[in-house]
Amino acid sequence: MLPGFTDHVAALEGGHIAYSRAGQGAPLLLLHGFPQNRAMWHGIAPALAQHFEVIAADLRGYGASFVPENTAEAMSFRAMAADQVALMRSLGFEQFHVVGHDRGARTAHRMALDAPEALLSLTVADIVPTHTLLSDLDPFVAKSYYHWFFLAQPSPFPETFIGFDPDRYFESCLSGWGKAGLDAFDADALAAYRAAWRQPERIAAMCNDYRAGIDVDFHLDAEDLTQRVTCPALVLYGADGIMAEAYDVAATWAPKLTDMTHRALPGGHFLPDTHPAETTAALLKFLNGL
Repeated sequence: MLPGFTDHVAALEGGHIAYSRAGQGAPLLLLHGFPQNRAMWHGIAPALAQHFEVIAADLRGYGASFVPENTAEAMSFRAMAADQVALMRSLGFEQFHVVGHDRGARTAHRMALDAPEALLSLTVADIVPTHTLLSDLDPFVAKSYYHWFFLAQPSPFPETFIGFDPDRYFESCLSGWGKAGLDAFDADALAAYRAAWRQPERIAAMCNDYRAGIDVDFHLDAEDLTQRVTCPALVLYGADGIMAEAYDVAATWAPKLTDMTHRALPGGHFLPDTHPAETTAALLKFLNGL
């Protein structure tokens, strides 16, 4: 799925997690976002593998990883984070760097809160904290990120609508938040996204991901509002994206990270897809400087 990488499936206690692996050096875990899978890292992972042992994994419910039981709790960031820590430990990595984009970034943040001893560093790309987004919601964000509330509606309402034409719905997400058309996305990566998001069980899992964001993750984050991540952290965001337009992204993270570096990159939300060279350079500057 990724150039120069080998594909694997890890059988964990909760279910199987699909991942790709290459490189040598300190372990580095890459986590994708919605509505994608680990193919998102196609333009970045090979360069990172020249410096690190890179593991690019599919989150539960996404890509080729297992689809959990049909509940919001089963798709919480806490559950996703536990999967990925278990994956890395099964590979012999007690400590590792983690880079996450979108839902993968929220998973990585929860990982830093639940298993801080596991992280050498944390990178979050183009998000503000979940609790911040949901508790301080303004009309612009609510309209732009309407999918948080559409996907969270009770089953089978969003699943039914999306299921009539999954490509049209999910591609509207890619082109809408990315500030670029579909031609900005790699054809092979798009094919991998489509193959996964056309599966009804994965549509349901993605809806449960967003149900969990409101019904589970928001409340877990409320319990941890004063907890700060102490490992080195990098905050990346698209200079032309919705998050940068609506928030001072770095300021939303400053109270939560004790050792923060931040950087705006060209483009909108889907930095790894549409601006892989700039994203790679920012990651290597941060990680190699630790």
